[in-house]
Amino acid sequence: MRPSILRRLFRCVVSAAVLGVLPATPATATAARPAAAADTLQQVTGFGTNPGNLQMFAYTPAHVPAGAPLVIALHGCTQSANAYYANSGWPKLADTWGFDVVLPQTTSANNSLSCFSWFDPAEDTRGRGEAASVVQMVEYAKRTYGSDGRRVYVTGLSAGGGMTANLLAAYPDVFAGGSVASGLPAQCATSQAAASGCQTGPQQLTPAQWGDKVRSSYPGYTGPWPRVAIWQGTSDYTVYPANATALRDQWTDVWGIGQTPDGTTALPGNTTRTVYHDASGKPAVETYSVSGMGHGLPVDPGTATGQCGATAAYFLDTICSAYYTGVFWGLDQGAPGGGDGLPAPSGLTVTGVTAASVSLSWSPVAGAASYEVRRDGVKVASPAGTSFTDTGLTAGVSYGYTVAAVDSSGAVGTAGAAVTATTTGGVPAQCFTASNYAHVTAGRAHTSGGYVYANGSGQNMGLYNTFVTHTLKESPAGYFVLADSGCQAGLSEKSP
Repeated sequence: MRPSILRRLFRCVVSAAVLGVLPATPATATAARPAAAADTLQQVTGFGTNPGNLQMFAYTPAHVPAGAPLVIALHGCTQSANAYYANSGWPKLADTWGFDVVLPQTTSANNSLSCFSWFDPAEDTRGRGEAASVVQMVEYAKRTYGSDGRRVYVTGLSAGGGMTANLLAAYPDVFAGGSVASGLPAQCATSQAAASGCQTGPQQLTPAQWGDKVRSSYPGYTGPWPRVAIWQGTSDYTVYPANATALRDQWTDVWGIGQTPDGTTALPGNTTRTVYHDASGKPAVETYSVSGMGHGLPVDPGTATGQCGATAAYFLDTICSAYYTGVFWGLDQGAPGGGDGLPAPSGLTVTGVTAASVSLSWSPVAGAASYEVRRDGVKVASPAGTSFTDTGLTAGVSYGYTVAAVDSSGAVGTAGAAVTATTTGGVPAQCFTASNYAHVTAGRAHTSGGYVYANGSGQNMGLYNTFVTHTLKESPAGYFVLADSGCQAGLSEKSP
């Protein structure tokens, strides 16, 4: 479907909001796996009072035991639970890693375009409407499938992404993590009239003001907060990239970690991942900017590790977002009990770098049969010893590494604190100080709706004029981040 058509769908309904997601209450399930578990998508009835008039569909692989994680996956406007099941890639990962998937569905009876209502406080806030119905689905899954209430995650596309953000804000006690794809920040709009404006350019708020919208969604809650992945195409003209920047500002502020990234990585599909660590060095917020992608969910059809999904309307062939989101959440560590077991190795150190390699060492863990090394969240090796050299890397790029101990049964323990290593060579980091107009003219930023956004990071730099001045840091080449508070690099360029 052409972007112009989708924009009309969003605006003519904007009572149509894409996928809605709701929180569930944390509880450790002990129920046995039901005999009804099946390797196909099944509709579930009688899951609760259903105040939001939604339908529940579930994919519950028969081999998955009780105590496994649960993923809530929300379709977009004009879509269905079956379309999301068939194309998003989540069923493949559920089979591989062992978890259940619940796919809520709204209908034309609720909204003429079958959209979840991400902009309606009667539907997207704690204990109300569609949100309450999804929470009831989560509770049903915990009772019936034995889903682990500590490991419930929610993901959604477009308006579903907006609903995901709202529900992460309203139910941080339910969801351990979320993923917002081509979506909007929590509580960006609280009326149908305001929804269209959010899509093309959210309010110009500070990170603290965006964070306050989350904090006010569940007053008195102090944490822990869900870990949030943000997916956005740079050529999305339905939900503009400024929304990804607002989402980043919102959730990094909630975590109290600021907006300076701890690392960037080039991924397949012209994707750049930017990571923001919590106080312990673990990724809390990650943004995935897909260069040239329009409005939709990134998928990558294929059978290789890291591939998933199928192309269709709004399922775009770039990168398997479900795979990288699942790794970010830790679903690939095995279920149940992923991340439990042997303690984290200490002393992880970068012992050497070249233009194409990084060498690491760490302290041994008693009882470890081997170790699992991850580069930017993806497993790259399983050495038996306490050192490893990662090869075939790109010059001048920063990589993040973690190591976990593996016992004789194959159970993976807790990963230690991450370290970052930058390969030598490549284009060195550079800093440029200039007006917004000059940054755009030089190709370091672009305009949208009268505002300027840094190329790569998508950070909002303010109005497009010659009066607003910022410093941008470039690293890696072509990826710019705001560095007004200081930039450690060799070059500085002043506007004329």
